[in-house]
Amino acid sequence: MTASTHDPLQNHLLAALPEADFDRFRSHLKLVPMPLGEALYEPGTRLRYVYFPTNSIVSLLYVMADGASAEIAVVGNEGVIGVSLFMGGETTPSRAVVQSAGHAYRLPGQVLKEEFTRAGAMQHLLLRYTQALLTQMAQTAVCNRHHSLDQQLCRWLLLSLDRLSANELVMTQELIANMLGVRREGVTEAAGNLQKAGLIQYSRGRITVLDRPGLEARTCECYGVVKRECDRLLPGSTAP
Repeated sequence: MTASTHDPLQNHLLAALPEADFDRFRSHLKLVPMPLGEALYEPGTRLRYVYFPTNSIVSLLYVMADGASAEIAVVGNEGVIGVSLFMGGETTPSRAVVQSAGHAYRLPGQVLKEEFTRAGAMQHLLLRYTQALLTQMAQTAVCNRHHSLDQQLCRWLLLSLDRLSANELVMTQELIANMLGVRREGVTEAAGNLQKAGLIQYSRGRITVLDRPGLEARTCECYGVVKRECDRLLPGSTAP
């Protein structure tokens, strides 16, 4: 995709803003590449920018003292990276890592905070997005505690697909294991089960979803809870 084919309005939050509101800060948006595995911020670092993904996906991870990590939320073209900046925290104990390469529009944090304090459409959208994000985080915690790895992998795949225009993910089993906070062997077995069932094709770090309805039937209730809340709160959010 060339720079000329990119548009900030590919991000649903930006697209939902009234034109006058969007025009106030449009000139401050900068298109940036989002390479696979890049960390947008680390735990405890002061946030300087927020990112509005267009065709990339970012994982929010909590990292333990021993280096182990687990994903707490996934953000794509429905949202924004850097919630703690406009919520007043400035820093966060989580880590943001690009899960699926693509692009995003970067906005200086100060510009966003000025727009947020206007108490207009941007503030309304960001607060609703934050509620949807909190729902996803809570449901992820419940899912990781109570549901099988097969179900967790289905949920993770579906949430990722909702934020992409294709049915293919470029993702190693090791990275998936880091996201889900499990051993790589567990991911190998779970992915093998889904492949045997004809739901996915996995080869050389590429996962192609062959049967989305089958994945939806196999996943737990957590995917539906998160999707319904996103659809309720956010404009044009995660419809496949």
